[in-house]
Amino acid sequence: MSLPIRTFEEFRDAVSAYRLPLVILTALELKIFTAIGTRTWVVSDLARELKVSERGLRILCRNLATAGLLHKNGDQYRNSRLAATALNAGDPAYRGHYLNLITSHWTDWARLTESVRTGAPLEKDEPEAPDYRRQFTWAMHHRTLETAPRIAAQIPLKGCKTLLDLGGGPGTYAMAFLAKNPGLRATVCDRPAALDVAKEIAATHKTGSRLSYLPLDLLAEDIPGTFDVIWYSNVMHIYSPEQNQAVFRRVKAALTPGGRFIIQDALLHDREGLVPEEASLFAVFMLLFTETGNTYSIAETMTWLEETGFGSVRLLKMKKGMEDWEGGILEAVSPGDNSKTPGRRRRSTKSSRSH
Repeated sequence: MSLPIRTFEEFRDAVSAYRLPLVILTALELKIFTAIGTRTWVVSDLARELKVSERGLRILCRNLATAGLLHKNGDQYRNSRLAATALNAGDPAYRGHYLNLITSHWTDWARLTESVRTGAPLEKDEPEAPDYRRQFTWAMHHRTLETAPRIAAQIPLKGCKTLLDLGGGPGTYAMAFLAKNPGLRATVCDRPAALDVAKEIAATHKTGSRLSYLPLDLLAEDIPGTFDVIWYSNVMHIYSPEQNQAVFRRVKAALTPGGRFIIQDALLHDREGLVPEEASLFAVFMLLFTETGNTYSIAETMTWLEETGFGSVRLLKMKKGMEDWEGGILEAVSPGDNSKTPGRRRRSTKSSRSH
């Protein structure tokens, strides 16, 4: 979407941007990419296979071809490479859990007015259910499969022996750091249901033997042990400023002297909190799915880190197109006289649906 909106025509285009996403979500709901698989189909045959109208499918497939998800040759269609793999339930590379998550977001965002009126998340208890947590954790793994290795390749960890992936869910980032750093050992810290998924994923990687697991409520419990690096990726937005500052105190107490605290999140770059657009929009997810979450600016996050006692706070530059969030990684260093100061105990909060 091109912003800012200055004319009525630009307003019309912005409001009408729902059209292609809904075409794609309809194709996912009808399992069109799975039905096509690796074959080439005539529309009439595919319509009978899917038990849908030929007219409706013809119009839908034409638009999917315009988007590049299908290849069209006369009345025949076949999957693009992406559709044949990540969008096809018959392929090992299928991203089903993440597709289910983003599909559910369509109906969730339709209830935005409700959340704006109440200031409360749509479903207060759902994120706490183990089954939801398991499905969400798999979705986050599918989301970061390509991103995590790209990030790990750009953050040198020479001399570091231990890393904690705090709130790390499936451990996708921890595994990427392990693959890049043969001398490193990592621990992924999250809720038990998330760690069950992390264990399944690690079992398929040769570096999984260097990964440990730590069940922890990071808002209520101190972090046991000490680590050279603590990686805090896409978790900060779930919590309020006060909760994040409590986490930062616990992190500082769990770092070795001179240890590194690396935060990756949807950071806002300007004073007004408008840029980047994606980081600003992501705050809407936090309104819909958390009690206190938001997106925060680089400046205020740096202030929290400095007030906690961290030094050498800086923004890490990633290669353009090789990052998760634009300008979204901060690093802070633990002082040499680091001490194990217990963090204050706080009640748990709900987690987000997309981080």
